[in-house]
Amino acid sequence: MFNGCGAGDPGLRAGAAITDITPQEWPVPVIGNFDYRPATQAHDPLSARALVLDDGSTTLAIVVVDSCYIRRAALDDAKQRASARTGIPTERMLISATHTHSAPPSSPEIAPRRWNLPADVEARNVRYSELLREGIAEAIAAAHAALQPARLGRASASVPEELNNRRWFMTEGTIPPDPFGGTTDKVKMNPPRNSPDLIEPAGPTDPEVAMLTVESADGKPLALLAAYSLHYVGGVRRGDVSADYFAEFARRVTDELGAGNDFVAMMANGTSGDVNNIAFTQPRTPREPYEQMRKVGERVAAAAARAWPQAQWIESPTLGMAQRELTLERRKPTPEIYEQSKKWLGVEDDAALPRNAKAYAQRAIDQQDGPDSVPVILQALRIGDFAIATTPFETFTEIGLEIKEKSPLSRSFMIELANGGEGYLPTPEQHELGGYETWLGTNRVEKSASRQIVVQLLEMLAEL
Repeated sequence: MFNGCGAGDPGLRAGAAITDITPQEWPVPVIGNFDYRPATQAHDPLSARALVLDDGSTTLAIVVVDSCYIRRAALDDAKQRASARTGIPTERMLISATHTHSAPPSSPEIAPRRWNLPADVEARNVRYSELLREGIAEAIAAAHAALQPARLGRASASVPEELNNRRWFMTEGTIPPDPFGGTTDKVKMNPPRNSPDLIEPAGPTDPEVAMLTVESADGKPLALLAAYSLHYVGGVRRGDVSADYFAEFARRVTDELGAGNDFVAMMANGTSGDVNNIAFTQPRTPREPYEQMRKVGERVAAAAARAWPQAQWIESPTLGMAQRELTLERRKPTPEIYEQSKKWLGVEDDAALPRNAKAYAQRAIDQQDGPDSVPVILQALRIGDFAIATTPFETFTEIGLEIKEKSPLSRSFMIELANGGEGYLPTPEQHELGGYETWLGTNRVEKSASRQIVVQLLEMLAEL
């Protein structure tokens, strides 16, 4: 079920392990699409990849999971299981999802009700959620059991050519209505390529491949934690499960470094809520299934491998971790939108409605009928003079850039979709522009949430 690095003596120690969380039963739904798309096979394995660090007084666990997103309840359960086996406090565990769009739901309730899944598929969803939770806990336990003397370094590469902000200003009158029938959007997500109506992107990209490098006492590559601010790439054959470019990166960087079978490479999602791999003003020849994700994985892996020898090794790194729970208000529909949504769900002819109207009508109703607030986990980790901050959202890149700029530590980066999955996190300014990531149901929390989160994370980093 797992491979790991061997045991060792006290001191600064590290251990890493991988568990297989590929579905064992078929078909299963694939999450990340508006329509029901069952998968009947795996093109490549889904994994939970864990890194455990121990400086003699503090033990931390970092896990990257091949999943679209994982609700907090499932992660809390996995953490409790891992804590019972290792003694690591749950508040010293960072677990994030890569955001591959070709994996099953991590929890049964994630599959939209409108899919009306057959009872046998629902039962498989329940069993898969158990497989995933147990796989995460096992990865942490295996990495903890594999602790050995190690040294840690920080490195950085730059791969700007695979990044494009996907939110574009367009010629007035060319942006279609939102799914509620509104016409106030000033930007469009994923506009038509090479359209004469394209004006300019509405936000930045972050080209850094941030890296935490881990070597054993005898100088062999032991593990790599990388973060890159790029959404999933896609290009998966329909009916397949795949870990997308995140796993392709792990495979390729292992080869590039000439590392052994015990090496564990992890690619976390940085802050990519408004960034993808589509160059909207450039032509692209048609790609075969998996071709583009292999290309991206290879390029990012090659850059990371070139950066590895230049890693700045952290002398006597002390470990620290802070966790806070922040309560955010849930967005609610207006009374008019709420009543409209109830009516639209009863319309038989979807062609008479805006695109994806029924999906968002259900989301609006769920928002109204659901809780008024949500508690979210924020974390900050310190590894010597190196820091990691987290959010449970698909976070806009400019938020990650702000944390990097204002962090009191010499180098910092962010990991998104960590310790939960709560939708998109635009800035208030981006909310004013509208677009897919700001729509009610895609974004589920108050519009000032990003401001509150940045304040909290910077305070936590300062405390560390």
